[in-house]
Amino acid sequence: MYDAFSRMEILMGTRAVNRLGSAKIAVFGIGGAGSYVVEALARCGVGSLTLVDHKDIVQSDINRQLYAGQSTVGRKKVQTAKEHIRDIDENILVHTYETYYNEETAGMFDLQSFDYIVDAMDVSASKVLLIERAGNCQVPVISCLATDNKINPARLEIADISRVSNDPLAKAIRAELRKKNIRKVKVLCSREKAYRERRIGRQKENHEHIQPGSISFIPGVAGMLIASEVVKDGFTEKIKKKRRGQNVGMKKENRDFVNSSETSVFALKNRCVITRHFGSADRQKCL
Repeated sequence: MYDAFSRMEILMGTRAVNRLGSAKIAVFGIGGAGSYVVEALARCGVGSLTLVDHKDIVQSDINRQLYAGQSTVGRKKVQTAKEHIRDIDENILVHTYETYYNEETAGMFDLQSFDYIVDAMDVSASKVLLIERAGNCQVPVISCLATDNKINPARLEIADISRVSNDPLAKAIRAELRKKNIRKVKVLCSREKAYRERRIGRQKENHEHIQPGSISFIPGVAGMLIASEVVKDGFTEKIKKKRRGQNVGMKKENRDFVNSSETSVFALKNRCVITRHFGSADRQKCL
């Protein structure tokens, strides 16, 4: 598979590629965001993927889920995903579970066997249970919060759940985790306020359950950000060390600027334009 992953090896180095090649990652929920997580991880050449989802593909999935199309409607999500992964890299070991994740089924999974766990489920009780049990096994986990009723992908980010606002799901999960003395969880969240939910057709007339709105690019960006965090967080030690060295060099360079008689800087903080001083008033312009 050299040709398939040679470009990634140029970027990340042989060691990181080999670590990914032996990694075991579980993705719980392969709907909107989850399907894109799986796609990105498969194209990184991970060694093993465990996919957990009980649902079939339906027509309303087509606008946002990677494996949903006219030819796959009615099929199991995990089986469709498995075939797609094998087409990318037949060497990836794929385990599929057509089931919920809850108290009754949690015993089916040896969470300690995984190197990283992705929670992309949409049921808060299942999310809390998975986060708790992954923590007990000391396995890193990242949880995807709500991406429904959002339209601005630039507002998506990775953060700790304690710093998330404008998200009712995060609030509910946070409250339950506090009862279990769990304070820190890495999550994918959006800083955007939810778009107004709109009733359509019979839902408005009969006061039925209102389906949340969604658009193609939000779950896709969310899934890619999660996959990026998994790879950077768990399998790129070489890159981390290199960046730390670059940061040290930048700090030294900044000190040299401050000490220079030709340069005047009010504050070397975040991204600032450093302007040379030739007798004019000192100025700082932050980007």
